[in-house]
Amino acid sequence: MTPLSELPQPRKIIAVHTAFESRAAQRGRRPQQPSYFLKAPSSISYSGASVPRPEGTELMAFEGEIALIIGTSAHRVNMAEAWHHVGWVTASNDLGIYDYRAQDKGSNIRSKSRDGYTPLGPSALPAEDIDPTDLRIRTWVNGELAQEGGTTEDDLIFPLPQFVADLSQHMTLEPGDVILCGTPAGSTVVQPGDVVEIEVDVVSTGVSTGKLKTVITEEAGDFDPALGMLPQIDDKQREEAWGSREAAGLASNPHALSQELKEKLLAAPTAGLSAQLRARGLNNVVIEGVYPQTPGTKLVGVAATLRFLPNREDLFRSHGGGFNAQKRAFDAVQPGEVLVIEGRGEPGSATLGDVLALRAQQRGAAGVVTDGGVRDYAAVQDIGLPVFCGNPHPAVLGRKHVPWDSNIAISCGNATILPGDIIVGDDDGVIVIPRDLVAEVVEGALAKEREDEWVAARVAEGHSIDGLFPPTGKWKEEYQRWLENNS
Repeated sequence: MTPLSELPQPRKIIAVHTAFESRAAQRGRRPQQPSYFLKAPSSISYSGASVPRPEGTELMAFEGEIALIIGTSAHRVNMAEAWHHVGWVTASNDLGIYDYRAQDKGSNIRSKSRDGYTPLGPSALPAEDIDPTDLRIRTWVNGELAQEGGTTEDDLIFPLPQFVADLSQHMTLEPGDVILCGTPAGSTVVQPGDVVEIEVDVVSTGVSTGKLKTVITEEAGDFDPALGMLPQIDDKQREEAWGSREAAGLASNPHALSQELKEKLLAAPTAGLSAQLRARGLNNVVIEGVYPQTPGTKLVGVAATLRFLPNREDLFRSHGGGFNAQKRAFDAVQPGEVLVIEGRGEPGSATLGDVLALRAQQRGAAGVVTDGGVRDYAAVQDIGLPVFCGNPHPAVLGRKHVPWDSNIAISCGNATILPGDIIVGDDDGVIVIPRDLVAEVVEGALAKEREDEWVAARVAEGHSIDGLFPPTGKWKEEYQRWLENNS
């Protein structure tokens, strides 16, 4: 083990955005390639240091990480050579203030480059003695284990040497430079007075860096609005900082329907709901040309959206491959959501297949609505996820579509759908209900359904529909008496 004071001073600190499978699963997005941001060398501090959270901020979070310290210069090295350029391994804490994260738009300059916000140590392990797949990182907050992760291929999305090799294609890594290798699941918010401890050890030998100790304190904020952006937070940043909506004290899905409202929507036919919307001046609420794969299917949920553009070969090359917008949308759909897909009514290509349908089902989606085609039609139907679509088609999306964006306003079947709208489908088709109208619309539809059932019973008894459908005069009075007696 080597004291950090004996190592070369870094000229740059490079941090990986997401590297651990557990972290990617927690956040619902998994990168196809590594991405990075820079931290200032002045952000370095050492074990035992106090690191302040400025007054006026709320969301200071720790991230226990493995730090690689470059031993010999690396320029355009390959994967096989990369680990030989790592001199030492130590523990690090990639502290950040999420109150500034949205304003930084991925650079993390203000949120993570503050003085002292990269604690390192307490000692460094020689990399030449270490198998890069044999490391473990653990984090404790006030003595309680908060994070644990390894560096096997099951733990990491990218192997540690890849960061060295990749970065060396674009810049020369110099002795002392630090690479922070991402954090496992479990990162969350800390408060002044909390003590964070982080340790990296070699699994096979037990050799350890020792525990990197950081004490969280508080200091004056003194934010001058004339100089730049002030701290600002919203529920998205709270969720990211705490690690989950539940940990942040937020509802698991801000658009989720109550069970009572969902049951009422399940009982209400789309025909009745459509009539109620028409009575309120909304005529363009039907998603045209889509029907259930399995007759008798009822669909109720909150809209999430995905948009396809017409295929253009250059755009498909840049947007069609890898973890594209289509895959991201299916991978991020929330329980109770209906993924509504804008396929422009194009019947000549599919917009989903069996693997994506299975992913949506496993995520707890309420269903999928697309005005385009579905491939693996029978297999998708067998999965049991409610799917409303236009037609089967065997072709992949690149024939007619470019996956473009998600969770935006879209057009599906000549209807406009916003994220958070309520989607209801049955054998008659699918309708869209604005969120602020759903309670009164479903109550009106159920009341009309009850009236229609009473009218149908009278017609079955042989009565004429004149004055009965809808009830007027004596029939209306008789229906009101029936309601009073059967309420």
